[in-house]
Amino acid sequence: MDPRTAARAVAAVLTADAAVHLYWTTGLTWPAPDRATLSHLVLNADVPFTPRVLLPLATLLLGAATLLLTRTGHLPALARRLPAPLLRLAPYAITAGLLLRALAGLVWTTGLGSSPADPFYWLNLALYTPLCLLCAAATWTVARSRP
Repeated sequence: MDPRTAARAVAAVLTADAAVHLYWTTGLTWPAPDRATLSHLVLNADVPFTPRVLLPLATLLLGAATLLLTRTGHLPALARRLPAPLLRLAPYAITAGLLLRALAGLVWTTGLGSSPADPFYWLNLALYTPLCLLCAAATWTVARSRP
């Protein structure tokens, strides 16, 4: 895959994820009926879905998307302002983060910490973990490319 295409694809996923997190900061809980159910659908745990938790995560996701796009020449004005080592190393860090989440997802697919009776188990198996693996592979392409 072309690194520029890979960066656009991963940035789109990260931006969509950030948008959903920003949506949840409003107190709305789609696709779940309430915050407790949402927490279990997304994280398989009781985690507060509050702006204090969600805003830093959305910021991290948008920052990662921006760094990938900048690294691959989509934002040249920003590239001139950011340190070259940051643009060189960011895709590796993003790949590592995605792989860590994918690894956790693979552990959960074994039933450790997750039960096939829970909706999270199936969302993780069908969506979360495969998407993290695909995004990690695409981000690795960006990391290994020439700036």
